Formats: sequence, C-alpha cells, structure tokens
Amino acid sequence: MHDRHNNRELYFREQAHTTSRYVIPFINSILPVTNSLSVLEIGCGEGGNLLPFLEIGCFSIAGIDLSENKIENARSFYSAVPGGDRIKFTAADIYDSDSAGTFDIIMMRDVLEHIHDQEKFIGFVKRFLNPGGVLFIAFPPWNNPFGGHQQMCDSRVLSKMPWIHLLPRRAYTRLLSSAGESPARIEGLLEIKDTGINIGRFEKAIKKEGFLIAKKSLWLINPNFEIKFGLRPRRLPQFLGGIPFLRNFIATTGYYNIISVPRREP
Repeated sequence: MHDRHNNRELYFREQAHTTSRYVIPFINSILPVTNSLSVLEIGCGEGGNLLPFLEIGCFSIAGIDLSENKIENARSFYSAVPGGDRIKFTAADIYDSDSAGTFDIIMMRDVLEHIHDQEKFIGFVKRFLNPGGVLFIAFPPWNNPFGGHQQMCDSRVLSKMPWIHLLPRRAYTRLLSSAGESPARIEGLLEIKDTGINIGRFEKAIKKEGFLIAKKSLWLINPNFEIKFGLRPRRLPQFLGGIPFLRNFIATTGYYNIISVPRREP
C-alpha cells in the first residue's frame, strides 16, 4: 500500500479509474456531465481525477493544489495526454485564488480530511460554484479503520493496523516512533489526527453554510478499493448508515453531491 503512494503515476491512473467508473456516474444523477460544463478540482494532486472530464470534453477544466511538486507531476503526465494542455493547473492556496473564476462542478476527493477549519473552508468554496452547480465531496470518516491514513506508514506492520489512529495522541506518537517512522511522517499523521472529520460534523457544516445535500452515499467498501485491491465496492446498508456512532467506524468513505441553496431575503 505504501508503494502505491510513492508511485505517483500509478496513483494517477487509479484516481482516473475510480472517477470515471464511480464519481462521474454519481454526479450525473444530479447534473449530467457533458462537454458544456466547467470543472474545478481543489486539492488535485497530479490531476488523475480530472482525466475522465477531459475525455468527456468538458470545455473548461482546472486543478489547484498546494504542492508545487504534484502540480509539476500533473503537467508532466498531461503533456503525454491528447488535449492535456487544456487543463489549467495552479500551485497555490485556494484562499489566495479569488480570481480563479466559477465552475459548474467543483470536486474534492479525499481532501477535506486534510484541511484545518473545514467549516470556514466549505463556506469559502461557495464563491467558486456557478448557480445550479454541484460540489462533489468524498472523504473518509475519521473513525473508520484507516481514517488516520496509517496505510502510508513506512512500517509494513503499522500500515496494516486498523484504528491505531484513535489511540491517545501521546500513545499514538510513541507507537509511530517505536516503529521507526520519520519525524516528518509522524508530524503528517498527527496533523491528520487534528483535522479528521466525521459524518455528523460534516453534514452540520454543510447545512450551516447554506448548502443542501442533493445525494449522499456511504460506502462499506470504498469504490477506490476496486482498482487498488480487487474488492467489489459495497454501499453501507441503509439501516447502519442511520446509526451515527456506528457509521463513522465502518464507513470507509462518503460520497456527497451538494448544491447551494439561495438565501431568502427577509
């Protein structure tokens, strides 16, 4: 699993596969994805999620990410893709990108759990969404077996141990250190411990910021596990999804289509 995160081109292809097979059909149920639409991905990394939108022919596609290295990788990967130069990649903080324009689809896949003050962020993103547009967000609930992203550990043992991220901070730090994880790796995993978010808090933030959940799907087996591990994706049974405490521990990801609700004038 760790090798997969180091092989960025493989990760690019896996992202493209899952977005083509699962994300776009999910968005399609609310807003048909056609070549007349514009798309922005926040936290795009190398841009694998954007490849299916390019293949559909969406007329305007953009990706933004904090990492200059990942953006350089994206430009390199797309230099070999027909029409890849149509995608505008930017290495920047989204908070510094007020002039980025507006889009019909904004997507954030496995990004929200890395962001500080998610409530503020969700409210900020609204300015980039066209009227009638869709904000697609997918994220792993913090309490799920690998919600701490410990699969990225260098230790082959820790990378396969579920729920260890739920240990108290000091005990978790000691475990990571004793297994030989680097200070940089430990710092990154502890930051995820600070920013992890669960379903209830996410949905509360959406409502507070004037969004409406148009469609959601909680997954017992993440759609991305199909290309990674050969597992057939499975949605969380509805009755389990209705139990707030339990769903956070067993849902490996949540898919959300979110639309902006116009505020009523007093």
